[in-house]
Amino acid sequence: MDTQSSSSLIHTKPKAVIVGGGSGIAQALCAQLAELEHYQVHVVSRARPDTLADAAIYHACDYSEHALAAVADSINLLPGTLERLVICNGVLHGDTFQPERALKQLKAETLLHVMQVNAVIPALVLSAFTRQLRHASAPRIAALSARVGSIGDNQLGGWYSYRASKAALNMLLRSAAVELSRANKSAKLIAFHPGTTDTPMSKPFQQGVASNKLFTPAFVAERLLHILDTVAADGQLSFLDWAGQTIDW
Repeated sequence: MDTQSSSSLIHTKPKAVIVGGGSGIAQALCAQLAELEHYQVHVVSRARPDTLADAAIYHACDYSEHALAAVADSINLLPGTLERLVICNGVLHGDTFQPERALKQLKAETLLHVMQVNAVIPALVLSAFTRQLRHASAPRIAALSARVGSIGDNQLGGWYSYRASKAALNMLLRSAAVELSRANKSAKLIAFHPGTTDTPMSKPFQQGVASNKLFTPAFVAERLLHILDTVAADGQLSFLDWAGQTIDW
């Protein structure tokens, strides 16, 4: 844990935790939350992000169950309740794989890896922070999902691993929303579709995207923070896009 932070930051403010802090959206969220000066901002990632707000507290984590529990315990030791939790972990492609266009391209190794990053890790994050969320004042939790994870919206096929992992994420989040609401009626979970955002994750797929539909990380972060600030607790998971519109399951 990076302890370079002011005593006033630690002692007087509610907590906002950004997990998967190396992504472009996560770094934009961190910057905007720090600028608001309302939260003590905690950033969790495998390696320290290239850009990190001076006021933010960094936690190194390999996303194992043990490491996530240790990070959650470390954050819990500081005064203040956990009122914002955003999970930004996600993978679409890598050095050795791309989204599958046909069944014949499926490989077990890719399926398991994409599922681990996009669904299993976010679920483990929620598990690690459950106790803090149960005792928060009005916690708002979001995980980066995707419209292509919608079963009802799937008219094109393909992208098997990514689609399946985001659909699995949505189901995990929905169950978590029901459970958490029983313990904290003021809690609200969101599966958030950011749209096509100008980050390394989307670079290979930006061709043909209209300029007004290719969003900056700062814009997406601003939209997500607005949704978190205005959405009402209702005991359910909401599947929303960047404009706040509901997406079919």
